[in-house]
Amino acid sequence: MGNTIARVRICNPREPTRCVDLNPVVDTGSTYTWVKASRLRELGIEPMARVRFRTIEGRIIEGGVGEAVIEYAGERATTIIVFAQESDAEVLGTYSLEGLKLEVDPVTRQLRKVETLLTL
Repeated sequence: MGNTIARVRICNPREPTRCVDLNPVVDTGSTYTWVKASRLRELGIEPMARVRFRTIEGRIIEGGVGEAVIEYAGERATTIIVFAQESDAEVLGTYSLEGLKLEVDPVTRQLRKVETLLTL
């Protein structure tokens, strides 16, 4: 099984012309999208808070989070983004996927639009 890679654009919500194109791995096990802190700072995006995370190995780490606009296939959404270390992988997490109304097709492993949104 291979990884699903998404071509996305991350933009500063306060300066929408400041953007960067990325190819993060889609990680449905990650709540938030992780982008290298240096890339986010180049866009003028700064952390708004610090959050604790549990890694896949069970370690607790702390990192900065902020807001960004994410674009994929003509859709745009505001999302929470984690300021990743330079050694961290850049990943597209479920919060961003849901904001963009996307899911991973379990057969083709490609991103596809969600036909309907769940409501209660």
